[in-house]
Amino acid sequence: MPENSALEAGGFPQVAQMHWPDNTCDQHQITRRKQTMRPNRLRQKLNAGEATIGTHILSSWPTLVELIGDAENYDYVEFTAEYAPFTMHDLDNLGRAFELKNLSGMIKVEQKQYTHQAMRAIGSGFQSVLFADIRTVADAEACVAAVRAETPGTGGRLGVGMRRDVRTVLEGGSPAYVDALNEVVIAVMVEKRECVEDLEAILSVPGIDMVQFGSSDYSMSLGLTGQRSHPDVIKAERKTIETALKMGKHPRVELADVSGAKPYLEMGVQHFCIGWDVRILYNWWRTNGAGMRTMLTGEAAAAPAPQPVKTGTY
Repeated sequence: MPENSALEAGGFPQVAQMHWPDNTCDQHQITRRKQTMRPNRLRQKLNAGEATIGTHILSSWPTLVELIGDAENYDYVEFTAEYAPFTMHDLDNLGRAFELKNLSGMIKVEQKQYTHQAMRAIGSGFQSVLFADIRTVADAEACVAAVRAETPGTGGRLGVGMRRDVRTVLEGGSPAYVDALNEVVIAVMVEKRECVEDLEAILSVPGIDMVQFGSSDYSMSLGLTGQRSHPDVIKAERKTIETALKMGKHPRVELADVSGAKPYLEMGVQHFCIGWDVRILYNWWRTNGAGMRTMLTGEAAAAPAPQPVKTGTY
């Protein structure tokens, strides 16, 4: 019979069987399995009690992640998806860049999109989720459920998926997959009046790891829009940090640059996310454009807008 006659007859050609000596096949499968689920660098740092440094991007261009990795000083990159346009393909490409540069990826997701956006980001290779606009214990429970597997005792909502985190088909539904979901770092924004008022109960929800105060949203929720330095806002931020530390959570602070870090270090904060790609670009364009225009025309250009040390904690 001709070599391809089985196909023509609707059958399948014979495939040579691979034979591994002794138990080599089983050992090979175990080794491969250990390698397929990627270690979570941010989780490892938290578990070891080590300080962490992150930075923000609103752009979904994965080359920025590569440049951040080449800077060799960052543990993770936060894609602030709450404020930026993106597609599912963008999440996959960012996930590839995280893996290439051995960085953890965090995504900030907006309210009412918790489950879908968290699920798709984790499936693309993100290993941490920052949830915005937490108000109640129920909100916090929904955040935890959005990243954990639906197994007895976890209270999670995630099932098996054929996504990048499991190499599409290699680890879907395995114990390693469930373990990896349990390792996802859960961060929450404390930025609403109700959240601050019920903070201890909210931070008592099992699974919450990191806590980020948002002065802009909090001031707005008090009717003090734009007054991020108001005494009531400062008091709430201090309460958030002190409560988190007391309860064994990890407070994180967002800064435009390192000049504002000292008072937080003195409070015991070890986790910082510094700089936003869009603000870095804006400040450079504004400052250098004004300087160049002055050199060309001899006239002072519009002065760069003053930038507060602490910005963007929405």
